[in-house]
Amino acid sequence: MENYHLIGVKGSGMSALAQILHDLGNNVQGEDIDSFLFTQVPLETRNIPLFNFGDAPLTIDMKVIASNAFEDTHPSILRCKELGIHIYRYHHFIGDWMKRYTSIAVTGSHGKTTTTGMMTHTLNAIEPVCSLIGDGTGEGAPNARLFVFEGCEYRRHFLAYEPQITVITNIDFDHPDYFSDINDVRDAFNEMASLSKKRLVVCGDDPQIRLLKLTTDVLYYGFEIDNDLRAANLVVESDGITFDVYFKDIRINGFSIPLFGKHNVLNALAVIGVALELDYDINIIKKQLATFSGVKRRFTERQWGSNVIIDDYAHHPVEIKATLEATRSKYPKKRIIGIFQPHTFSRMEKLIDDFAFSLKDADEVYLCQIFNSAREATGTITINDLQLRIPGSQLVSERNFKSQMSPYDDSVLVFMGAGDIQKYQEVLFQS
Repeated sequence: MENYHLIGVKGSGMSALAQILHDLGNNVQGEDIDSFLFTQVPLETRNIPLFNFGDAPLTIDMKVIASNAFEDTHPSILRCKELGIHIYRYHHFIGDWMKRYTSIAVTGSHGKTTTTGMMTHTLNAIEPVCSLIGDGTGEGAPNARLFVFEGCEYRRHFLAYEPQITVITNIDFDHPDYFSDINDVRDAFNEMASLSKKRLVVCGDDPQIRLLKLTTDVLYYGFEIDNDLRAANLVVESDGITFDVYFKDIRINGFSIPLFGKHNVLNALAVIGVALELDYDINIIKKQLATFSGVKRRFTERQWGSNVIIDDYAHHPVEIKATLEATRSKYPKKRIIGIFQPHTFSRMEKLIDDFAFSLKDADEVYLCQIFNSAREATGTITINDLQLRIPGSQLVSERNFKSQMSPYDDSVLVFMGAGDIQKYQEVLFQS
């Protein structure tokens, strides 16, 4: 048993890591901002002590893990240094800690969290799994052989990892505050892929993935005929999607998932590909996939009057398009209202035309102010610049939001964003 202190414990990855360490019998505490974040709920459920920045009790025997969201000049990090306590950065700690497991890294520009959650849920039917999911969910299983985790490409942090198996869902231009262009992003993934020790399970339909210079054994999955593992004969039903799966052109089984959108079929193929690599019983995998209900803030649904509310983390044009496509697939006869909160000024500046194009898939569009994150507090662009590119779109604020939504009846309100867009949803439920 060891003593851990996490700086920035409410971050999605940090929260999940704290849960894992706690479940494995360690003493865990953390510090963060005072404001409520949904990622603190599982910490409180486990009675993990949470402190405001600067208020946490520290001892010299603690292992301190710092979130990558904070610079070395953050007061809490400086405080630990002054006390002579060694500090591990989040990705370096994970990179070292994972060596005790058969590790499965899920990477990609989009779909990491859902795929990691689906992977964890499915493999757990066969053997215990330690898991770190990007929605702030972590689980430590004392007797686990496997560690399934989400590996983020931002600032090339995933280069700290040397997993046994690596999944790459797709490669797209994102994080423009760090990456210069798509070539820079692809180079990062190429280097990460070279660190995978045993097997790569990658989406062969993605053109950027096909440009990678892969040296590790590869399993390509997708819809196209040239993939090793492919899905065909998709049927959208009221409760999800059914499809056939072929491996080396031989049908291995029919599958169903209680999710919508072709991107989720691709996520399921990634899971099936890893299961094949682990030589698991495919019938158990089929049964377990059919019970996966999703992860936090990914197409999460609830009812508001006669309307359906969907909460989704989509914050990139490709993700928005996929979310709206899945919504249209599930609710083909309903009016779809898109409510979008941009996340980071640099992303909006670089991809503004793509954002405008993807949001036009909604019947009506409402735009929230750009989220001021810890990473970027200001920028040279405003939400008005996006509004001008989407005819008929409207701006919203917390004060008038409920009145703006009140005329809608039997519609689907799709909230998309990686900031604090949930606050607009909560306005609707206030009396």
